[in-house]
Amino acid sequence: MPFCLELTSVFSAAHAIVIGGQREPLHGHDWRVTATIGGATLDSDGLLVDFHAVEAALKAIIAPFHNRSLNETPPFDVANPTAELVAKHIGEALAAWLLGDAAAMARGVRLVQVRITEAIGCAAIYIPV
Repeated sequence: MPFCLELTSVFSAAHAIVIGGQREPLHGHDWRVTATIGGATLDSDGLLVDFHAVEAALKAIIAPFHNRSLNETPPFDVANPTAELVAKHIGEALAAWLLGDAAAMARGVRLVQVRITEAIGCAAIYIPV
């Protein structure tokens, strides 16, 4: 896969995860989301995909979480809002968005990974299989 795009967006949200049956105190983060999209070929304009379109899709996916408690926001109102599961949710939503771009799909464009950074030095990465 010789071509990749990387887009980063940030949202602020609180969460309280359950570890070993114990719920930690509610606390907030500025969550940095970095999505990597890759493919083997470019379109006739020399683009893998339009940065602006992917950026808009990513912002729409994370918008429900911004300035909220993840514990009260679907799907994390029923799932433990760990960084790993947040990365997976965003990754699956972005991959589904890519499926709607028939031209990109025909060229094999796909989600490579989503990286979520809660704090400096603390990141979770979702890689679709």
